[in-house]
Amino acid sequence: MESNRAVILYRIGVVYIVVILTALVIIGRVLYIQFGEGNELKIKAEKLNLRYDNIEAMRGNILSSDGSLLATSVPIFEIRMDVASENITDNIFAKNVDTLSLCLSHLFNDKSATEYRKLLTQARAESNRYLLLRRDVTYDELKKLRTFPIFRMGKYKGGLIAIARNKRINPFKELAFRTIGWEREGNNNNVGIEGTFTNVLAGMSGKRLMQRLGNGSWRPINSENEIEPENGADIVTTINTDIQDVAESALQRELIASDADHGCAILMEVKTGAIKAIANLGKMSDGTFVEKYNYAIAESSEPGSTFKLASMLVALEDKVTDLDRWVSTGNGSFNYANRVMHDSHGGHGTITVKQAFEISSNVGISQVIYNAYWNKPQKYIDGLYALGINKTTGIEIRGEGMPRIKNTRSRSWSKVSLPWMSIGYEVAVTPLQTLALYNAVANNGCMVRPMLIKEIRKSNQPVKVFEPVVINPAIASKITIAKAHKLLEGVVEEGTAKNVKCSVFKIAGKTGTAQIAMNDNGYNKENYKASFVGYYPADNPQYSCIVVINNPSKGLFYGGSVAAPVFLDIAQKVYATSPDLHKRKNDSIQVKSSPKLLAGNRNDLQQICNVLGLSNNSDKVEDEWIKGKSNNSSYSFSSVTPKVGVVPDVSGMGIRDAVYLLEKAGYKVQFTGKGKVYKQSIEPGVFVNRGTLINLELSQKHLKQNIENNKSPKNESLEKA
Repeated sequence: MESNRAVILYRIGVVYIVVILTALVIIGRVLYIQFGEGNELKIKAEKLNLRYDNIEAMRGNILSSDGSLLATSVPIFEIRMDVASENITDNIFAKNVDTLSLCLSHLFNDKSATEYRKLLTQARAESNRYLLLRRDVTYDELKKLRTFPIFRMGKYKGGLIAIARNKRINPFKELAFRTIGWEREGNNNNVGIEGTFTNVLAGMSGKRLMQRLGNGSWRPINSENEIEPENGADIVTTINTDIQDVAESALQRELIASDADHGCAILMEVKTGAIKAIANLGKMSDGTFVEKYNYAIAESSEPGSTFKLASMLVALEDKVTDLDRWVSTGNGSFNYANRVMHDSHGGHGTITVKQAFEISSNVGISQVIYNAYWNKPQKYIDGLYALGINKTTGIEIRGEGMPRIKNTRSRSWSKVSLPWMSIGYEVAVTPLQTLALYNAVANNGCMVRPMLIKEIRKSNQPVKVFEPVVINPAIASKITIAKAHKLLEGVVEEGTAKNVKCSVFKIAGKTGTAQIAMNDNGYNKENYKASFVGYYPADNPQYSCIVVINNPSKGLFYGGSVAAPVFLDIAQKVYATSPDLHKRKNDSIQVKSSPKLLAGNRNDLQQICNVLGLSNNSDKVEDEWIKGKSNNSSYSFSSVTPKVGVVPDVSGMGIRDAVYLLEKAGYKVQFTGKGKVYKQSIEPGVFVNRGTLINLELSQKHLKQNIENNKSPKNESLEKA
């Protein structure tokens, strides 16, 4: 018995010791995990259940020169709901879920009220604390959401979760769209000002602590951000929205009229190089024109005859020719080695160098260059390089095309390279680089860098101001520049651009018509590039401009016929809206007679009166639309802004103003004739329903006669105006 008892006690002791040892091991392991690996495991757990998300900073604005928004960011929200919030009791949920579902359906119009109720009820049953309701919600919609049942319980009690992010918009839509550009993921997709200055515009992201939920979603732990974002800086451009609109409209009209493939236009201040307008339009498959590529800055191609100015600058600077020297154009063709050069309008016999430039004679200009440099062509090339036309302008945004001005050591140099380069072939430059050269001539030889950026602002305070940069203070001597002025003025006065000769201000410039190179075997005889580049007023240059139209296909393809009229449209608009351009040396505009009646937009009429020096009381009339009758050189204006439901008086207005005012009032419009409105089918001041058709009759002659003869059907209203 005693032996059995000893065995039992022994076994119990062994078991006891094993249990004690096991317990000690477990306690030791717990202590090791707690104090030895605790911090590391805690960090791992937090990584699995907590994370910091970036809070997007508000991207800076891009502004026009007058402060108008060209690109801006607007807040949009992702709306979620904590359906299982402890503050939303079963009673509150049951009482309000139907009304909330109906409100959500009416606001978003994407689901029925029944579908929303099912979504909310199911999420409640699943204890979903991060239910997605809608993405891309505007701030106005968010304000309405906060008034809905349950949500109106408050920021924390109502379960409404609004996650903000920014959406980029261009308030002027397509205006300068490609130049403004965009910023997308990956630097290769960055375009224009947005892409080039993305780091300046982007600002610094903030941080928010997020918690992982059971369904794999994440929600913010705190309503406040851990680190606040720092908003980006604003960029002020040199672009003038009014001039930009004129440039794009004029360019688009010509592209449509000539059924061209694409085109561009740039307007630049002569002294500063500030670009006031830059338009780029290309044809889409449906025939519409949009800004799909920055041809003005990026497209490097053969310029054609506009390059003849560079050739003449080299020759005049080297004193190998002069404006009154004689040059033979023969019958309009000349053989260089194995290739024949032609003049598009035939030969003109022996003429002066100035005349050859004015009529854009290929044979004449090539003869000047070939005769002077045939045995030393590199000297001609060196002269081109001295002008700086072989270098990029260094404009602030990415994507400027590289100019290609080869030299005698180039593999493609041949016996015909010299004469063909002299007239703008076998070379390649961008429209902007061509404009920079002409702008330098307008600026008395001083070449300035084209600039698009005026300043960088933060909190509406300038942090960096961009000043004009001089690339070359003198591309040629003063004598050479003065002769270049005569050449360019002669083109408009006597040469290929006589159709843009203006009686109000002088224009100087050069036409260009280039056949488009299709491959190494030659040029496509059907495809052309028409261009015009110059400056104005010629006697006191303030603006330079280039217009390029690619592949016009309606019969007209010369630069003077296709591109020059666009230049004139832009120039006239800028001149009409810039009173400073009219101040010349002791000169003033003499108005022989003024219109009997002026009617239209108040700001436009103020500018007209200011330009013509006509006294008026327009500054005392607060309304947008006015009409005035003249008394010698003075105008008395009064309001014609219509009341709601009342037909406005549009007599005396141009058709654009009249249609705008009538359509704004809710009426349909048809018109016949040309000139100003002298008769409208429904009398002004009559109450008629919106949608009523109003017919307008236009005639400057009838309006003038009716006023002078006191027989106008609107005489009573005109007298009152």
